[in-house]
Amino acid sequence: AQAIFGLRSTFALHLQEHLICPMSFWDVPGCKAGVVTGDGAWNLLKFAKENKFAIPAFNCTTSSTVNAVLEAGRELNRPIMIQFSEGGSAFFSGKALPNDKGVLQNSILGAVAGAHYVRSVAPAYGIPVFLHSDHCAKKLLPWFDGMLAADEAFFKAHGEPLFSSHMLDLSEEPDEENIAICKKYFEKMAPLGLILEMEIGITGGVEDGVDNSGVSKEKLYSKPEDIWKVWEGLSPISERFTIAAAFGNVHGVYKVGNVQLRPELLEQFQKYAEEKLGKPKPYFFVFHGGSGSEKHHISTALAAGVVKMNVDTDTQWAYWEGLKNFYKSKEAYLQGQIGNPEGEDKPNKSYYDPRKWVRESELTMAKRVKEACVDLKNQNS
Repeated sequence: AQAIFGLRSTFALHLQEHLICPMSFWDVPGCKAGVVTGDGAWNLLKFAKENKFAIPAFNCTTSSTVNAVLEAGRELNRPIMIQFSEGGSAFFSGKALPNDKGVLQNSILGAVAGAHYVRSVAPAYGIPVFLHSDHCAKKLLPWFDGMLAADEAFFKAHGEPLFSSHMLDLSEEPDEENIAICKKYFEKMAPLGLILEMEIGITGGVEDGVDNSGVSKEKLYSKPEDIWKVWEGLSPISERFTIAAAFGNVHGVYKVGNVQLRPELLEQFQKYAEEKLGKPKPYFFVFHGGSGSEKHHISTALAAGVVKMNVDTDTQWAYWEGLKNFYKSKEAYLQGQIGNPEGEDKPNKSYYDPRKWVRESELTMAKRVKEACVDLKNQNS
């Protein structure tokens, strides 16, 4: 009887500790400060799904925009995602370099250089960081191939890939071709522990040179059968894939009411799969075109298994706004190297030094990054 009482007391104590101190993301196996990959990265996404929050992914084009995202994550003490698009990658390494069609050598260079930069500085910020590549259309597959080669080389040297995950966006192609190409690449990615993000259905608007602004409205909404085909194709390879299903998403930012988001479709997709698999919410969804989204749509998406949301347009504006506001407030000091309201011989170097105005852009971007984290419930209580 005494032994049983002791077991009950121990169980009650553990239960009380769990209720008082719920599991933190830091308790997730494989979680660490710096870039997370493999088990650590996937376990964090599972933790996000179980706890109904999503990790925002921010497109970065320079070390400055990377730093702004990391700064916000550090201030919140929350995981964050940094992602590079093909065009953003080429900008990172310098637009003056050649980037031949069908080769995309500068985009490869920029993505790899950006990844190594993030890996160098992320541990100092003390938070888990996902390192991701954004939309890769069929015409951009040479870029994907180059990044995957870098992953393989890094894995050979360090036992993990350079990136955490990559996205293939073959939504412009027929679904069968889309899934078949994703399968081919996923078979190469899975042994490295890489997560694949794929898109089924079309995200409207314009993103990094891909113009879907004229597509018919019905193509902006996926069907349950579409998502199930993805599961059938990819799940035998690995569980580590996410799906950017279309529910009216549009890249860019628009007036409220101009974009008809239907995130409730995601729940329908989950139920369709639940009936076939016998397990709740098997899908891991990604929310594209997140800039300007209404809060209630975000909440509906989170409840339906969204674990990642892309934010680009809003943070682009936030970065510009910091510079704009600085210029307006110091305009009289920014008309020449010498001469300002304090005297015609007074120097203005302390105002036009790039470290001054770039920093102002970083601060406003970091503020917007934190706002996105709050919207997605990626915050500590």
